[in-house]
Amino acid sequence: MMSAEFEHYNDDDELWLSDLETRAIDLENELSVLRDARDRTLAGQEYAEERVPSPPHPSFRRVAGRPQPGMREPLHTAARRAAARSRVPASEPAGDARTRELIDHGRRSVRRSRFSRVQRVAIGLAIAALGVTLLVVVVLRPGASWPPSVALVKTEIATACQNPNVASEPNQVNFACGQSTSQVLWVFSLMTSGDNANFADAKSGRQGLEPISAAQGGAVAWSLNLHHPYNPLNAGDSLQVAARAINNIIGGASLTGNNGKPTVQPGLESSPANCLKYTGSAAVITRSGFPDVCASPVTSPAGQAALVADVYQQWFVGASPTVAQEASVLFQNSNDPGNPQVQAILKNLFGPAA
Repeated sequence: MMSAEFEHYNDDDELWLSDLETRAIDLENELSVLRDARDRTLAGQEYAEERVPSPPHPSFRRVAGRPQPGMREPLHTAARRAAARSRVPASEPAGDARTRELIDHGRRSVRRSRFSRVQRVAIGLAIAALGVTLLVVVVLRPGASWPPSVALVKTEIATACQNPNVASEPNQVNFACGQSTSQVLWVFSLMTSGDNANFADAKSGRQGLEPISAAQGGAVAWSLNLHHPYNPLNAGDSLQVAARAINNIIGGASLTGNNGKPTVQPGLESSPANCLKYTGSAAVITRSGFPDVCASPVTSPAGQAALVADVYQQWFVGASPTVAQEASVLFQNSNDPGNPQVQAILKNLFGPAA
């Protein structure tokens, strides 16, 4: 009798321990499901209907009294428990399968970064530093510029053009000192003497900024009412004479001949064909005792460029059409020394140091 009770006691105890182990395993599963649900909520992800915990295993309810013979629960040995844990269900609900997929592999639409936050910050700083370096190089890079003498001659031109007598007589053409065309003076001087008021050519005897002889310059200076005899090595005198000569070439001049009679010398604007080229209209103004002049002003860039090329060939006697065209290019690009054509002309004039 005592042996039978002992046997029943051992069986009940083992069954109770097996029930506890089974309950512990199920609790672990339920905790895992709850942790997954919490993680999904924190990540702001919307999943399918959450898994509902299965009802408690029948073994959770401890049987009151002893089991009936032949109805005893199977024993959960260690080997059997291990096999139960490793066993994969043959079928799994769709929601659970999706949850497992998200846990194991993450959401497919989210691209995982290859770099950590520290690495991304380092890369961003490197890109910013490179951008700043390139900006500094571009901004502080020395750009193309005109020879230093041009700035000085511009100042001298502003003073020389204050003389009201530089306009042509009697038509009062003043292209050389016009607000938007006065660069013709330093361009021509740059082409012939490098904008050097002390220029002297031993071969031709030419001195100063303009390519005319001292005698010719003196004759022109007389009509300018200069305060002293003409000096070709004085920048002010030389630029005033050059301005008056350019204006006379364009607008013509009325002079008094040796016999005392007026002589009319036509300018470039005395030709209807030239007026058509410079202004787009062949109309000219004709007055007795005055040289003919274009009825329309020369204002278009193309017209001014053509006029400058024609003036240069008369201002610098013997200049080729190619050199005259170079003077026109410099005139048109007076605000753009970096222009490739300008740079090529300057290098031809002054060599690699230009």
